[in-house]
Amino acid sequence: MQIKRIHLSNFRNFKEKSFVFSNKTSVIVGPNASGKTNVLESLFLLSTGKSFRAKVEEEVIFYEEEIARAEGAVIEKEKGEKFGTNLEVILTRGEITIGMNPRKVEKVARKRLLINGVGKRLIDFAGKFRVTLFGPWDLGLVTEFPGKRRDFLDMVLSQTDREYRRTSLSYVKGLRQRNRLLLKIKEEGVSRSQLLFWDKLLIKNGDYISGKRAEFIEFANSQEGLNNQKFSLEYDKSAISEARLEQYKYEEVAATATLVGPHRDDFIFRLEEKESKKAMDIARYGSRGEQRMVVLWLKLAELSFIKEKIGELPTLLLDDIFSELDHEHRKIVMEVTKKQQTIITTADPHFVEGLDRMERIVLSA
Repeated sequence: MQIKRIHLSNFRNFKEKSFVFSNKTSVIVGPNASGKTNVLESLFLLSTGKSFRAKVEEEVIFYEEEIARAEGAVIEKEKGEKFGTNLEVILTRGEITIGMNPRKVEKVARKRLLINGVGKRLIDFAGKFRVTLFGPWDLGLVTEFPGKRRDFLDMVLSQTDREYRRTSLSYVKGLRQRNRLLLKIKEEGVSRSQLLFWDKLLIKNGDYISGKRAEFIEFANSQEGLNNQKFSLEYDKSAISEARLEQYKYEEVAATATLVGPHRDDFIFRLEEKESKKAMDIARYGSRGEQRMVVLWLKLAELSFIKEKIGELPTLLLDDIFSELDHEHRKIVMEVTKKQQTIITTADPHFVEGLDRMERIVLSA
């Protein structure tokens, strides 16, 4: 499935703006603050139902407006024919003004997800249009906190597995309920027996989540390295079971938090040293260049994994990455852009002069 066009209303710096994309490569050119990354954010939102930038999604709503919309037309091929689907995300601040009276307001949903005009739950909306996003911030996958790496795994797996989406949502809700009970056990002395239901729920869902994360990591480790460097991921799994919950039962009450389970998972980037054959922790000992390369390797693995699962490559979104890469890395990315629909942003068009069949979209500050 490919994105054909999008229309943005009150979205970030765009009051009303439409974009039409090539089925090959589109390059969005413009200076800083012209809105290049905002376009990719809207595409990611149409893919996952979530923003990759906003801590609170109402941040994307244009200044002093009440509603923002991102609408996209995607096409898919079936038996040689093309079929279209309209995806739409509507974001509000939680209320809208009725008529001309500024005091008359109505409470509304902060986010609505629609497919062909019909409201959908996140579990049914996400994954209709699939993307792989790569930007300078992705270096943080190596250097930053474990939550960023867990979010990456969730994003990839949620695009390819509806059951993973359902299980993850159920796990998060169950985790909140269990942590509330732990607080009541500590402060009110309620019986631990009330944890039994939530223990079973978290163990069941946690096993599924961990299994799928291990599957992706195993797939990534089967991929070739780059520039004769062999990379791998080491899954630092926080297993959840009745025995482990029992093991930490006193510490959990003291912390009023569930201390084991996939919400505490992590993975480590490793590079095999040529002489010793030992796998070095890239976050601790790798150079900046090695850290950039291992992230590129991971993104290529993500592309291949999605194709393996759904039978087609996702749309590749590249946000101003060429300025972060050296010449060899740029060549690798240039080759990848030829294999699927790709949308690139850059402030310097010289970086993309070698691309074939490129359509250019120019933004001004």
